[in-house]
Amino acid sequence: MRTAVTGDLLQNAIAGQRLSFDDGMRLYQEADDAALIAAADAVRQRKHPDGVVTYLVDRNVNYTNVCIIDCGFCAFYRKPASAEAYLLTHDQIGQKVAELASWGGSRVLLQGGVNPYLKLEYYTDLLRYLKGRFPDIQLDAFSPVEVRNIARIEKRPLDEILRALHEAGMDGLPGGGAEILDNRTRNRIAPHKGTWESWIEAERLAQREGMTTSATMVFGFGEELEERVLTLTRLRELQDESLAYNGNGFTSFICWSYQPDHTAMGGERASGDEYLRMVAFARLMLDNFVNISASWPSQGAELAGRALHGGANDFGSTMMEENVVSAAGADVGTCMTVEQIQADIRAQGFRPAKRDSDYHILELF
Repeated sequence: MRTAVTGDLLQNAIAGQRLSFDDGMRLYQEADDAALIAAADAVRQRKHPDGVVTYLVDRNVNYTNVCIIDCGFCAFYRKPASAEAYLLTHDQIGQKVAELASWGGSRVLLQGGVNPYLKLEYYTDLLRYLKGRFPDIQLDAFSPVEVRNIARIEKRPLDEILRALHEAGMDGLPGGGAEILDNRTRNRIAPHKGTWESWIEAERLAQREGMTTSATMVFGFGEELEERVLTLTRLRELQDESLAYNGNGFTSFICWSYQPDHTAMGGERASGDEYLRMVAFARLMLDNFVNISASWPSQGAELAGRALHGGANDFGSTMMEENVVSAAGADVGTCMTVEQIQADIRAQGFRPAKRDSDYHILELF
């Protein structure tokens, strides 16, 4: 039920005032969907008044599915002894990147599991191999838990590992593995994945190293509302810190709902309305984030399009292939063409623009 207080909070957010943790708790509990989405759309228009919605031409390459973390919500990983375990060769990965380059792509997203057999040399050799052959393709690679695994194997500080990866050609550290940034839920759904503090620290060090970073959130694990709000405020706090330190904060935020099919944990899928509400709420809480991206791979193009009127200003990426979310039952396809993305953006009344991983506009249509 909308009250005078929540109305004031919405107006404050529209005007650019920061919402506190308590404000966020009250707003999510009391504001109706229409008011929340309208306020988020007003903030989006203030930050992006040109009516442009961006997208990225990229490819997601899962270089290995070997993982020892045993996340109950993941249907993609395989244990090291599994007959279905794999590790792609440099040439296999290079072929995928070559296909991306021929398609006019600008970024490859290298994501895998926590493979206990891969030392730092594997990753640096791979990065040099790809950067040497495709110098114009941005390499956003691995995740906080993956780089921490390398540091553990090498018995070296994490900042040294990130510097070595950066020097070898790694342009960015994606925000995968954030899920919920609170240890109550993390300990329940992925007790071996690390604390929320360890995720934040990896992203902090990557930002200080000058890498591109993005923030993510997966909701719908049965977490408390307090944990969702804490996730957003913790991202916001790191953004404040990093922008003040060297101006290199998160480029964007993207959230999606937990996909329960084929997972050990099971459970219920959050509704589309809840997804739209979370996108809008994030736009209001993350006042120091410029870009909010919709998630068509998990939610479908129709919901992603509606999110453009509720806070999001980016449609996401082509991906070319996707194996993790689709393995968990997100039956919305694993690739979109540029033409499909542009058509979906135009159908919502916006002008499409091709961007790079740092949100620089490459081409306006």
